[in-house]
Amino acid sequence: MPTMMKTPLDVMDDLYTLAYWMTGVEMSANELVNATYLSTDIDASPKDLFRIFRICYLEWCGFEGAPGFPDSGRHSKVRHPGALRRRFADMKLSVLLSEICGLKHQDISEIIGMPVEILRSRLSWGRKLLVGTLRMMPPVERNLMLTGEKLP
Repeated sequence: MPTMMKTPLDVMDDLYTLAYWMTGVEMSANELVNATYLSTDIDASPKDLFRIFRICYLEWCGFEGAPGFPDSGRHSKVRHPGALRRRFADMKLSVLLSEICGLKHQDISEIIGMPVEILRSRLSWGRKLLVGTLRMMPPVERNLMLTGEKLP
């Protein structure tokens, strides 16, 4: 059975969900999705769209020159002050691309721009961090967040 190629409009719901999880604010999510679609071509593949989304998100976070942003090695003596924040943003995006969009590790590694082995490690750590964050929330807020209800 042949697989259907998704168009950029077919992944709009996934992009909005990603944007909302990444920003936590509806208006910011809308702005991020709009910036993504304004920066893409009509015939872009979903993988290209997610790559452009990542670039737009990193620029929205204030990382100058997001695609070529230096990410120093572990043993480097000089580190960029935002390298840890960028690494956490990529870790969170990787988990969301895996869990929400159902992308394969190879596709996510191409979107993020890191080897699959490192991606698998970061996915493991990212899942643990997100679960740990949910456990630290008070039960009422956690239940509201999971069900989508608003505070009274």
